[in-house]
Amino acid sequence: MDTANIFRSAFFVSDRTGITAEMLGHSLLTQFDNLVLKETTLPFIDSLDKAQEAVANINATAAADGVRPIIISTLANTEIAAAVGKANALFLDCFQIFIVPLENELGSRASHEIGRTHNLNDIVNYYKRMESVNYTLSHDDGVTTRDLSEADVILVGVSRCGKTPTCLYLSMQFGVRAANYPFIPEDFSSHQLPKSLTKLRDKLYGLTIAPARLHRIRSERRPNSSYSSLKNCEQEVRDAEALMRRENIPVLDATAKSVEELATTIMQQAKLERRIY
Repeated sequence: MDTANIFRSAFFVSDRTGITAEMLGHSLLTQFDNLVLKETTLPFIDSLDKAQEAVANINATAAADGVRPIIISTLANTEIAAAVGKANALFLDCFQIFIVPLENELGSRASHEIGRTHNLNDIVNYYKRMESVNYTLSHDDGVTTRDLSEADVILVGVSRCGKTPTCLYLSMQFGVRAANYPFIPEDFSSHQLPKSLTKLRDKLYGLTIAPARLHRIRSERRPNSSYSSLKNCEQEVRDAEALMRRENIPVLDATAKSVEELATTIMQQAKLERRIY
C-alpha cells in the first residue's frame, strides 16, 4: 500500500457552531496516518444563500488543490444539505448516514430542525454549563476553599501538571463542578493534606507528570528559575506522589494523556454523572 503523504482539504459544515462536525470529522480523518489535512469549519450555514457561498468557497479550494475536498456535514435542513452536496467534493452527510436508518428503525420521522444540539432552547443544560464553569473558575488553583465541599471532584497535584485545563474540560463538557488545589512545599514538609482537604478525601483525584515534561512546561512560564529547574521538578513530583499514596488518593499520569482522556477517565473512575450534553 502506498504510504506517501496525501494532501487534502476538509470542510466541516454545520447550521450551528460546527463543533459536532469538527469532532466527528477530525476523529474519522485522523485514522489515516499519511493524510495531511487543511481543515476549515463553516458554521451557521442556515440559509440557501449561505449554502451557495459555502459551495463557491469549496469549489475554489478544489480548483486550487487540483483534487476535490472532503465535506463532513451536520446540516439538519435537507434543502440546505442538498445545495451544499452539489459542491465538487466528497460530501458525507451525517444526517443521511445516521438519521435515516434511525427513522426507519423507530418508525418515526426526525424533526430535521436546525440547532437542536447546541443552542439556548435547552435552558436547563445552558444554565448547568454556566454554573459549573463559574464554579470551576472560582475554585481554580486553590484560590478559595469556600464551598469546596460542593465540588464533584477536586484535582490535586503539583503546579502545572494539567489540573486547570482538565477541570475546565470537565465543567464545559460534562457539567461537573471541578475544583483544583496545587500541592506546595509546605504540604510536603508536613507530610499531610492541607486542612481544607482532609474532610474531602472522597472527592480528591490526583494528577502526576514526568519531571522532564514538567520542567519543560514550567520553563516556558518561568525560565531559569528554581521553580522550573529539573531538580526541583523531580523533588516535587516525588513528594506529591508519596503524599497521594499515603492518603490513598487515586492518581492519573498526565504526561502523555490528552485533556479529553484525563477528564473521561476521571468521570468513569470517580463514577461522576454527566449533567449536560
